Amino acid sequence: MATHTTAVPLRKSPQHNRPRPRWGAAVAGVLILGVMLFPLYWMLNTALQPDSGLLEVSPVPESVDFSGFRKAFTDQGGNLLTSLAVALGAVTICLAIAAPCAYGLAQFKLRAAKYILFGTLITQMVPGIVIANALYSAYVDLGLVNSYFGLMLADASLGIPFAIVLMRAFMTSIPSEVIEAAQVDGAGRLRTFVQVVLPMSRNALITSGLFAFLFAWSDFMFALTLNTTDDVKPVTLGIYQYIGAHVGDWGAVMAASVLSAIPAAILLVLAQKYIAAGITGGSVK
Repeated sequence: MATHTTAVPLRKSPQHNRPRPRWGAAVAGVLILGVMLFPLYWMLNTALQPDSGLLEVSPVPESVDFSGFRKAFTDQGGNLLTSLAVALGAVTICLAIAAPCAYGLAQFKLRAAKYILFGTLITQMVPGIVIANALYSAYVDLGLVNSYFGLMLADASLGIPFAIVLMRAFMTSIPSEVIEAAQVDGAGRLRTFVQVVLPMSRNALITSGLFAFLFAWSDFMFALTLNTTDDVKPVTLGIYQYIGAHVGDWGAVMAASVLSAIPAAILLVLAQKYIAAGITGGSVK
């Protein structure tokens, strides 16, 4: 009696299913990252060699000297606190204005919603110097020149358009059934917005707040235009005047730059997962 045998297909080893490493892309990424981070390294390297001239800095510090950091912290410590206070105030104003606006554009069926959104995008194309000059005339009449609140309000205007666009895209993806269920349970529009929409929009709020903080922290145009005295001096304006007064002491100048970059770097590291979720959250409904 004849017997028939069937060939059993050989199973591929799990190693065959593993993606091959792309060494070329990895090397290219490392090179690009190195080029982008080199100015930061040179800034730190110069700060650790305060006694060397700008053209005499060794590529690698032979000895670590923190005297430049001590001098920079002594001279710019108050300006760092001013920048922190102004940036936090700008974030508060930005989110307080942008979140309700984004919710209204996302959930209320407004006929002019797309035109309002288009106008919001247009405001980001106006040069900052134009806005600063216009604000100065208005601030003189309102008595907001050389004031913390005036600088907070001006810096908040840098982040409000971006926050509205970002949070609207996120709030549009919130299911209408969730909002309707809250209203059926007796919650009004304000309570629904505060207790339902805002908690669900946490990633977008954190992302918008972080960008608003970075806009305010790095602002120089408004700080220079809207302040005529040293009563309110952010760190960007302090470094600008610091270079003019101590142009020979590049170690202290670079140390002040390193100190001013630390808060922004820490926030970016802590909030990176929220940034990725906040930016992509409204892309898929």
